[in-house]
Amino acid sequence: MAEDLIDNKDIYFPSYLGTNDKLITLLNRASQTLCDWFSKTEKNGPFPLDESFKFIMPTEDGNSEEDLFSEIESLLNNSFNPVHPGSLAHLDPPPLIFSILGDLIAAGLNNNLLAYELSPCVTLLEESLCKWFAKKIGFNDFSGGIAASGGTLSNLNALIAARYNAGLSTNPNSVLLVSEDAHSSFIKCIRVMGLDTKNLVKIKTDNQGRMDINDLRKSLDKCSIENKKIFAIVATLGTTVRGAIDPIKEISEICKQRDIWLHIDGSIGGIFAITSIPIEGLNNINQANSITINPQKIIGITKTSSLLLVSNMSTLENTFNTGLPYISSKENIINRGEIGIQGSRPAEVIKLWLGLRFLGLNGIENILKSSIKRKDFFIKNISKNKFDIFSGPLHIVSFLPKKLEPKDSDAWTQTKVNELIKKNFMLSRPKFKDKYFLRVVMGNYNTEESHIEELLKILEA
Repeated sequence: MAEDLIDNKDIYFPSYLGTNDKLITLLNRASQTLCDWFSKTEKNGPFPLDESFKFIMPTEDGNSEEDLFSEIESLLNNSFNPVHPGSLAHLDPPPLIFSILGDLIAAGLNNNLLAYELSPCVTLLEESLCKWFAKKIGFNDFSGGIAASGGTLSNLNALIAARYNAGLSTNPNSVLLVSEDAHSSFIKCIRVMGLDTKNLVKIKTDNQGRMDINDLRKSLDKCSIENKKIFAIVATLGTTVRGAIDPIKEISEICKQRDIWLHIDGSIGGIFAITSIPIEGLNNINQANSITINPQKIIGITKTSSLLLVSNMSTLENTFNTGLPYISSKENIINRGEIGIQGSRPAEVIKLWLGLRFLGLNGIENILKSSIKRKDFFIKNISKNKFDIFSGPLHIVSFLPKKLEPKDSDAWTQTKVNELIKKNFMLSRPKFKDKYFLRVVMGNYNTEESHIEELLKILEA
């Protein structure tokens, strides 16, 4: 049996000899299957209504190629499709073609960003790309960053570093300040850090959804009186429900005065900072100690693609370095597993690099400007007499019929979501200030003004 496996190992793994014809055949067929699914997008809609798909678990003997491709097709046909122009519910745009290729190359390489010796070229690529991003947003020569699996993990990396560098790692009175509209994942971050919800101080927002500076000052003074030790203030650059941007300039000045770490959660809006697009409130972000940016949320970099950028790389090294005694190191090169929570990581940065190289800065700006243009078109044409509209300078809009009571918002939004999905439009229904809203995210590059007009007709019927 073992000899048979050795004789037929090319069935299981790429060969170091020959042409890998079998792999080429499988890749071609997989590509065709995927592209066929893309081509059926308009017919199938953004979200499959049939939820009866059943997964077949592994059996004693492996399955045939035909069986597996049949199951791949079933998997695709029962999956959310971000390519459909009606996919407007979340921050999940269509995948960029060269980013798809980057995912393939990363999988084939199977390199590990844990250490330089396991990913020599990719280690240097990630270091260089993070440095490029950091310099583009205005950080200095000591800056850099690290990629992570999503914004929650990037934010967590930042907060752990902030708490550690403040000397508060074991202090139960250490607190984090965020706006009341900040992402819900900060509750998760607090739990992971061994803290309680009382260690998460929420600051009120103004009528535009931005952190209230007066309430921030009052909360800081109250924390001081109660002997609470503040390890970070988080400013949000693009809130989840309305895309609001906190007053970063004022918050950064307060942080400097009081020597508090400023982290910016730019998971949604941070990517705008590397362009020249004039976004209200997008200034002074280079005064932060750290910022999260998620290219996956709007420019089509395939998941996962999140970056934590820091003004000084030594803060990450001081926090996460353990020495990796089982890994060789090279002078002047940091093992990437030593500057963040994650150890083993795939070479995902390749898809970000290829996507950015393919687009160029002009291409990135084109995608971002188009998202703002779609948002503006939607707001311009939706009935102001029928709906209350909540939006900021980015590409997110939440809305609800005027004078709708909180108790009625649940049923209305659920009914409308179900009605819309039958017409091949997928919107989300976030809960915000005790009401359910409908939310539209205009980051889908395939969505035309004609689609938005059709959506508005359904909404206003």
